[in-house]
Amino acid sequence: MSDLIWLSEAQMRRIEPYFPLSHGVPRVDDRRVISGIIFVIRNGLRWRDAPAEYGPPKTIYNRFIRWSRLGVFNKIFAALSAKGGKPDQLMIDATHLKAHRTAASLLKKGLFPDVSAAPKVA
Repeated sequence: MSDLIWLSEAQMRRIEPYFPLSHGVPRVDDRRVISGIIFVIRNGLRWRDAPAEYGPPKTIYNRFIRWSRLGVFNKIFAALSAKGGKPDQLMIDATHLKAHRTAASLLKKGLFPDVSAAPKVA
């Protein structure tokens, strides 16, 4: 596959300070796994559809979930965007989704309490 995404050494050096420390067993190659995460998310694939060049899909998925919960990716994005300066262009996406009529009942059932500012139904 020629359209694989590989982070360069310079890109890895910029984001490595935000990686959590490895405890005990050394981690699998960070460049390979992070490149796999980017590939899967960029292309909208399922984790199991990641190309074999990035390693086992379970490893890619586990790293993404673990580091997401630790806030590693948020720290990386915040640091990179702070170094970027003021953008030359801002773009607004006019895409919208139409929710099914039963989707509103999820708020009433309390499944998304942080999203709804409405008073709770007794």
